[in-house]
Amino acid sequence: MPDLFYILEEQTVSAEPAETILQASVRAGIPLAHACGGNARCSTCRVAIVEGLGYCVPRNSLEQKLADRLHFSPDVRLACQTTIAHDVKLRRLVLDDEDLQLTDQRSAGAAPTSAGEEKRLAVLFSDIRGFTPFAEALPPFDVVHVLNRYFHDMGVVITRNHGQIDNYMGDGLMALFGMENQTGAALHAVNAGLEMHAATEHLKPYLEAIYGRSFEIGVGIHYGEVVVGAIGAQSLRRVTAIGDAVNLASRIESANKQAGTRLLISQQTYNEVGGHVQIGRTIRATLPGKTGEYALYEVTALIQRS
Repeated sequence: MPDLFYILEEQTVSAEPAETILQASVRAGIPLAHACGGNARCSTCRVAIVEGLGYCVPRNSLEQKLADRLHFSPDVRLACQTTIAHDVKLRRLVLDDEDLQLTDQRSAGAAPTSAGEEKRLAVLFSDIRGFTPFAEALPPFDVVHVLNRYFHDMGVVITRNHGQIDNYMGDGLMALFGMENQTGAALHAVNAGLEMHAATEHLKPYLEAIYGRSFEIGVGIHYGEVVVGAIGAQSLRRVTAIGDAVNLASRIESANKQAGTRLLISQQTYNEVGGHVQIGRTIRATLPGKTGEYALYEVTALIQRS
């Protein structure tokens, strides 16, 4: 059987036939991180082949895709995809206890999403239109009070529609739908967006009576694949979603300003909810940081079934 020699650990591990470097190493107790569970969806199991690169099987399509994306040199291999035909010397590239604590899903008590999990979610962004001039006319206490009142009302709507608020950004918020159950996530998000506008309309008389002014909101929704994981310093970590789908949802929300709309959804979202919603305008927009044009749909209401 061919041997793996870990330089830093000065330890030799024998690999069974067709056994990957990751499988052999984990069996032997080598603390080789593998945040995605050995499915070539992350790079935490990467190793540097110091000697014997020619004895490693060529990269398969999954490994090559990740290697191209991260610009790996030929000697950097994913342990979860690499088998060997003869002895090799290698070095782990995720080394210390802090790295392992952050990425090793095998540790006791680790949350299943602590190191990263791919999900298809509906991501909703909302923003208050004209809040800066609104706030400039108020004392700081009243600004905080109005935001808390508004966010409370939005939170009730989002929770009622099976979503959860992920983050607050000044006078804006980001909410996720489908974290626990992905069935109907896009439709839940769209219904939440419509109800958020209704809740804002309900809030307006209060704002007018107390402050002599009110505001509008914009909502943007995109349905797509994100990575969900616990992000942040150890004592402040929280589960959030990251990825291009999140950025796209934010850009779609901002597009309401130029389009003069209140609720826009992406093509992917429309594909999920098209038979259930009334569409106003369909626009093609260029979005900051994105190439090409995007089809965006203005949602005006749900279709009521008799």
